Amino acid sequence: MATQIIRFLNIIMVALVAGTIFGIWLGYNPIGLSAPTYIEQQQNNIKALNTIMPLLGLITIILTLISAFLRKKEKGVFIILLIATVFLILSGLTTKFGNQPINSVVMTWDMNTPPDNWATLRDQWWAYHMIRTSTAFVALCLIVWTSMKKD
Repeated sequence: MATQIIRFLNIIMVALVAGTIFGIWLGYNPIGLSAPTYIEQQQNNIKALNTIMPLLGLITIILTLISAFLRKKEKGVFIILLIATVFLILSGLTTKFGNQPINSVVMTWDMNTPPDNWATLRDQWWAYHMIRTSTAFVALCLIVWTSMKKD
């Protein structure tokens, strides 16, 4: 029963994390936005997500590891869940060392006087976001797939 609960929570959490990241990719592509619009939108998103998403990501990583070790007798599932954990960690590291440093800079900007390099930083942020979207999606697929396999 504990394994089923952990698997259920793992699916919910990875779906929330990957879904949020995918939603940003789908609905908030900043290419083509004016500097003031981009700055206002990005600062709002940073305020809303910059604290909660890393926490949700950490919980998801922990749940995925627990799920893996609860199913360690199923070698294939165990390995796939460890691989999913690696993809979640890559997503987190991309966020921590790619997106968040840029977020810190963006939070200092005044939308009425954007810096000259705003578009360069926007494009770098978006490239990092595409990486974390891909890694989170792969992790989601692996976790759901292993949950569909019989014990």
